[in-house]
Amino acid sequence: MKRETGRLERPGCSIHYEVTGEGPALVFAHGLGGNHMSWWQQVGHFAPRFRCITFSHRGFWPSSAIPGGPEPDDYAGDLAALVDHLGIESFVLIAQSMGGWTAVEYAQLRTGKLRGIVMAATGGSIARDKLGDPAALAAWEAASAATKQALTAAGGHQATGLRMLAEQPAMALLYQHVDEANAGLAKEALRARMNGMRRRPPEDLAAAGCPILLIANEEDVVMPPFASAAIARAVPGARAAMISQAGHSAYFERPAEFNALVDGFLAGL
Repeated sequence: MKRETGRLERPGCSIHYEVTGEGPALVFAHGLGGNHMSWWQQVGHFAPRFRCITFSHRGFWPSSAIPGGPEPDDYAGDLAALVDHLGIESFVLIAQSMGGWTAVEYAQLRTGKLRGIVMAATGGSIARDKLGDPAALAAWEAASAATKQALTAAGGHQATGLRMLAEQPAMALLYQHVDEANAGLAKEALRARMNGMRRRPPEDLAAAGCPILLIANEEDVVMPPFASAAIARAVPGARAAMISQAGHSAYFERPAEFNALVDGFLAGL
């Protein structure tokens, strides 16, 4: 299978990327607990039919480290530059968690290159108070806080969840190893910057001008599971799907279900 790696020079940093397979382009934007390696179960599945592009956001290994952590409002420009660098004229963007900031902000550029977007466990820079009923949000936040405490006590990661830790301990450990590759990253500073960008109404996602699939995870303690449906109701051409018995990182925990949803979405484009 054809595979290449490279680095794209950007202002203040260089971006590591990998291209695997041939065919229509799929670009994968990882979350705060990941990097380009996070998508191994998706690249292995899709690369026989698609050109899969994975990259590490600025500040995430092995892209350049950024003192004090990266500015998430640089992500969309980095993605645009990478797409141009690779000569991609049309692609589907698959974004998870933090990658949603990349997706929502890239959509605002209106490049005309997006064939579709998959937003997995993320609302990106959409305002948090637009993600569902206030009472439901408050109840979910309280329950999630308790689960996060239990995860911490068990030595787990909030992006995997208690079920993954119990049922797939090796995968939960692998997730932590990927996350630890970014050990020098100032995550709390980055998380604060991301939260500061949460000002957009969900209707702004319509700037993408393409079909959108929002994937929620039933046991997510990072993104409210009901938020994906709330966003989909506000955006023409968007629809939501739920993966049951999965925490925040269903693409990692339940790859067969995740990949099947993406396959179905791609088939309809």
